[in-house]
Amino acid sequence: MPLRSTGTGRVARDPVHHPLFARYYARVSVAAETRLGMGQVRDRLLAGLSGRVIEIGAGNGLNFAHYPRTVAEVVAIEPERSLRKLAVETALRADVPVDVVPGVAEALPVKSEGFDAVVLSLVLCSVRDVPRALGEVRRVLRPGGQVRFFEHGRGGGRAMGFTQRALDRTLWPVLTGGCHLSRDPLGAFRGAGFELGPYRRVLMPEKGPVLPSSFCVLGTAWRPRQ
Repeated sequence: MPLRSTGTGRVARDPVHHPLFARYYARVSVAAETRLGMGQVRDRLLAGLSGRVIEIGAGNGLNFAHYPRTVAEVVAIEPERSLRKLAVETALRADVPVDVVPGVAEALPVKSEGFDAVVLSLVLCSVRDVPRALGEVRRVLRPGGQVRFFEHGRGGGRAMGFTQRALDRTLWPVLTGGCHLSRDPLGAFRGAGFELGPYRRVLMPEKGPVLPSSFCVLGTAWRPRQ
Protein backbone atom coordinates (compact mmCIF):
# COMPACT_ATOMS: atom_id res chain seq x y z
CA MET A 1 0.00 0.00 0.00
CA PRO A 2 1.43 3.40 -0.93
CA LEU A 3 2.62 5.75 1.76
CA ARG A 4 2.22 9.52 1.91
CA SER A 5 3.71 12.26 4.03
CA THR A 6 1.53 13.68 6.81
CA GLY A 7 3.46 16.96 6.90
CA THR A 8 4.69 16.21 10.43
CA GLY A 9 7.65 14.03 9.54
CA ARG A 10 5.58 10.88 9.93
CA VAL A 11 4.40 8.66 7.11
CA ALA A 12 0.77 7.51 6.87
CA ARG A 13 -0.90 4.93 4.71
CA ASP A 14 -3.50 5.91 2.15
CA PRO A 15 -6.89 5.12 3.74
CA VAL A 16 -8.18 3.53 0.53
CA HIS A 17 -6.04 1.68 -1.99
CA HIS A 18 -7.56 -0.50 -4.72
CA PRO A 19 -5.26 -0.04 -7.74
CA LEU A 20 -6.53 -3.02 -9.74
CA PHE A 21 -10.17 -2.12 -9.24
CA ALA A 22 -9.38 1.54 -9.94
CA ARG A 23 -7.97 0.69 -13.36
CA TYR A 24 -10.94 -1.53 -14.14
CA TYR A 25 -13.43 1.08 -12.94
CA ALA A 26 -11.77 3.83 -14.97
CA ARG A 27 -12.26 1.83 -18.18
CA VAL A 28 -15.76 0.56 -17.45
CA SER A 29 -17.13 3.88 -16.22
CA VAL A 30 -16.10 5.70 -19.39
CA ALA A 31 -17.80 3.07 -21.54
CA ALA A 32 -20.94 3.29 -19.36
CA GLU A 33 -21.38 6.99 -20.21
CA THR A 34 -22.95 6.06 -23.53
CA ARG A 35 -23.64 2.32 -23.38
CA LEU A 36 -25.59 2.48 -20.12
CA GLY A 37 -26.77 6.07 -20.39
CA MET A 38 -24.76 7.24 -17.38
CA GLY A 39 -24.10 10.59 -19.05
CA GLN A 40 -27.83 11.34 -19.01
CA VAL A 41 -28.07 10.21 -15.39
CA ARG A 42 -25.28 12.64 -14.46
CA ASP A 43 -27.13 15.47 -16.22
CA ARG A 44 -30.26 14.78 -14.16
CA LEU A 45 -28.25 14.34 -10.98
CA LEU A 46 -26.55 17.73 -11.20
CA ALA A 47 -29.13 19.89 -13.00
CA GLY A 48 -29.91 23.18 -11.27
CA LEU A 49 -27.08 23.12 -8.73
CA SER A 50 -25.48 26.41 -7.74
CA GLY A 51 -23.05 27.85 -5.21
CA ARG A 52 -20.37 25.76 -3.49
CA VAL A 53 -20.59 21.99 -3.97
CA ILE A 54 -18.66 19.14 -2.39
CA GLU A 55 -18.61 15.84 -4.26
CA ILE A 56 -17.70 12.86 -2.09
CA GLY A 57 -16.07 9.91 -3.82
CA ALA A 58 -15.46 11.67 -7.12
CA GLY A 59 -13.73 8.66 -8.70
CA ASN A 60 -12.14 9.58 -12.02
CA GLY A 61 -14.15 12.79 -12.24
CA LEU A 62 -16.82 11.92 -14.79
CA ASN A 63 -19.35 14.19 -13.08
CA PHE A 64 -17.20 17.27 -13.62
CA ALA A 65 -18.28 17.86 -17.23
CA HIS A 66 -21.95 17.84 -16.18
CA TYR A 67 -21.91 20.57 -13.53
CA PRO A 68 -23.89 23.65 -14.62
CA ARG A 69 -22.02 26.94 -14.80
CA THR A 70 -24.13 28.26 -11.93
CA VAL A 71 -21.84 26.23 -9.64
CA ALA A 72 -19.18 28.51 -8.20
CA GLU A 73 -16.80 25.80 -6.99
CA VAL A 74 -16.59 22.02 -6.63
CA VAL A 75 -14.45 20.43 -3.94
CA ALA A 76 -14.04 16.83 -5.06
CA ILE A 77 -13.01 14.29 -2.41
CA GLU A 78 -11.43 11.05 -3.63
CA PRO A 79 -9.49 8.68 -1.33
CA GLU A 80 -8.11 6.28 -3.96
CA ARG A 81 -4.81 7.56 -5.33
CA SER A 82 -5.10 6.20 -8.87
CA LEU A 83 -8.61 7.52 -9.37
CA ARG A 84 -7.66 10.84 -7.78
CA LYS A 85 -4.90 11.36 -10.36
CA LEU A 86 -7.40 10.77 -13.15
CA ALA A 87 -9.85 13.16 -11.49
CA VAL A 88 -7.20 15.90 -11.38
CA GLU A 89 -6.69 15.51 -15.14
CA THR A 90 -10.44 15.62 -15.73
CA ALA A 91 -10.82 18.71 -13.53
CA LEU A 92 -8.54 20.69 -15.84
CA ARG A 93 -11.10 20.31 -18.64
CA ALA A 94 -14.18 21.22 -16.56
CA ASP A 95 -16.24 24.36 -17.18
CA VAL A 96 -16.43 25.08 -13.44
CA PRO A 97 -13.59 25.35 -10.89
CA VAL A 98 -12.86 21.91 -9.42
CA ASP A 99 -10.40 21.26 -6.59
CA VAL A 100 -9.58 17.54 -6.18
CA VAL A 101 -8.34 16.62 -2.71
CA PRO A 102 -7.71 13.40 -0.75
CA GLY A 103 -10.03 12.41 2.05
CA VAL A 104 -12.60 9.87 3.21
CA ALA A 105 -16.35 10.25 3.61
CA GLU A 106 -16.19 9.53 7.33
CA ALA A 107 -13.79 12.44 8.04
CA LEU A 108 -14.14 15.17 5.41
CA PRO A 109 -11.22 17.63 5.42
CA VAL A 110 -13.44 20.74 5.18
CA LYS A 111 -15.13 23.20 7.52
CA SER A 112 -18.66 22.80 8.84
CA GLU A 113 -21.64 24.33 7.02
CA GLY A 114 -19.44 25.49 4.15
CA PHE A 115 -21.39 24.06 1.20
CA ASP A 116 -24.70 24.61 -0.52
CA ALA A 117 -24.89 21.05 -1.85
CA VAL A 118 -23.31 17.62 -1.50
CA VAL A 119 -23.11 15.16 -4.39
CA LEU A 120 -22.99 11.40 -3.76
CA SER A 121 -22.73 9.21 -6.85
CA LEU A 122 -22.30 5.46 -6.31
CA VAL A 123 -20.49 6.11 -3.04
CA LEU A 124 -22.58 4.85 -0.09
CA CYS A 125 -22.19 1.27 -1.31
CA SER A 126 -18.48 1.34 -0.52
CA VAL A 127 -17.96 3.60 2.51
CA ARG A 128 -16.94 1.73 5.62
CA ASP A 129 -19.34 3.50 8.01
CA VAL A 130 -22.51 4.83 6.34
CA PRO A 131 -24.02 6.59 9.41
CA ARG A 132 -20.73 8.34 10.14
CA ALA A 133 -20.34 9.38 6.50
CA LEU A 134 -23.84 10.84 6.40
CA GLY A 135 -23.13 12.59 9.69
CA GLU A 136 -20.24 14.27 7.93
CA VAL A 137 -22.52 15.19 5.04
CA ARG A 138 -24.84 16.95 7.50
CA ARG A 139 -21.91 18.69 9.15
CA VAL A 140 -20.52 20.25 5.97
CA LEU A 141 -23.91 21.29 4.53
CA ARG A 142 -25.38 24.65 5.43
CA PRO A 143 -28.84 24.42 7.05
CA GLY A 144 -31.33 23.83 4.27
CA GLY A 145 -28.60 22.58 1.93
CA GLN A 146 -29.30 19.70 -0.40
CA VAL A 147 -27.82 16.32 -1.20
CA ARG A 148 -28.01 15.03 -4.75
CA PHE A 149 -27.59 11.27 -4.83
CA PHE A 150 -27.42 8.41 -7.29
CA GLU A 151 -26.86 5.16 -5.43
CA HIS A 152 -27.44 1.47 -5.92
CA GLY A 153 -28.65 -0.95 -3.26
CA ARG A 154 -31.11 -3.64 -2.32
CA GLY A 155 -33.90 -4.43 -4.73
CA GLY A 156 -35.80 -7.14 -6.54
CA GLY A 157 -37.62 -10.03 -4.93
CA ARG A 158 -36.66 -12.51 -2.25
CA ALA A 159 -34.27 -14.46 -4.46
CA MET A 160 -32.43 -11.31 -5.57
CA GLY A 161 -32.18 -10.09 -1.99
CA PHE A 162 -30.69 -13.43 -0.93
CA THR A 163 -28.18 -13.22 -3.80
CA GLN A 164 -27.16 -9.67 -2.88
CA ARG A 165 -26.59 -10.55 0.77
CA ALA A 166 -24.66 -13.70 -0.15
CA LEU A 167 -22.38 -11.77 -2.49
CA ASP A 168 -21.82 -9.10 0.19
CA ARG A 169 -20.63 -11.77 2.62
CA THR A 170 -18.22 -13.34 0.15
CA LEU A 171 -16.34 -12.08 -2.89
CA TRP A 172 -18.18 -8.99 -4.08
CA PRO A 173 -16.57 -6.38 -1.75
CA VAL A 174 -13.13 -7.91 -2.33
CA LEU A 175 -13.45 -7.74 -6.11
CA THR A 176 -15.13 -4.33 -6.33
CA GLY A 177 -13.18 -2.03 -4.03
CA GLY A 178 -15.39 -2.51 -0.96
CA CYS A 179 -18.75 -2.18 -2.74
CA HIS A 180 -21.86 -3.73 -1.13
CA LEU A 181 -25.04 -4.68 -2.96
CA SER A 182 -27.68 -4.92 -0.23
CA ARG A 183 -27.44 -1.53 1.49
CA ASP A 184 -30.50 0.72 1.74
CA PRO A 185 -29.54 4.30 0.77
CA LEU A 186 -33.00 5.79 1.33
CA GLY A 187 -33.24 4.24 4.78
CA ALA A 188 -29.75 5.51 5.56
CA PHE A 189 -30.72 9.09 4.67
CA ARG A 190 -33.83 8.88 6.83
CA GLY A 191 -31.85 7.41 9.70
CA ALA A 192 -29.33 10.25 9.49
CA GLY A 193 -32.04 12.87 9.87
CA PHE A 194 -32.32 14.08 6.28
CA GLU A 195 -35.60 15.10 4.68
CA LEU A 196 -36.08 13.11 1.50
CA GLY A 197 -37.15 15.08 -1.55
CA PRO A 198 -38.25 13.67 -4.89
CA TYR A 199 -36.54 10.49 -5.99
CA ARG A 200 -36.98 7.84 -8.64
CA ARG A 201 -35.87 4.24 -8.83
CA VAL A 202 -33.80 3.35 -11.86
CA LEU A 203 -32.58 0.06 -13.29
CA MET A 204 -29.04 0.12 -14.67
CA PRO A 205 -28.90 -0.91 -17.40
CA GLU A 206 -32.45 0.20 -18.14
CA LYS A 207 -32.66 -2.37 -20.93
CA GLY A 208 -30.97 -5.71 -20.64
CA PRO A 209 -30.27 -8.24 -17.89
CA VAL A 210 -31.21 -7.35 -14.31
CA LEU A 211 -28.08 -7.75 -12.19
CA PRO A 212 -27.58 -7.64 -8.41
CA SER A 213 -26.10 -4.16 -8.91
CA SER A 214 -28.93 -2.88 -11.13
CA PHE A 215 -31.23 -1.41 -8.48
CA CYS A 216 -30.50 2.32 -8.25
CA VAL A 217 -32.19 5.40 -6.86
CA LEU A 218 -31.73 8.99 -8.10
CA GLY A 219 -32.94 11.84 -5.96
CA THR A 220 -32.56 14.72 -3.52
CA ALA A 221 -32.38 15.00 0.25
CA TRP A 222 -32.20 18.09 2.45
CA ARG A 223 -30.52 19.01 5.70
CA PRO A 224 -33.29 20.43 7.89
CA ARG A 225 -33.02 24.17 8.63
CA GLN A 226 -33.61 23.56 12.34
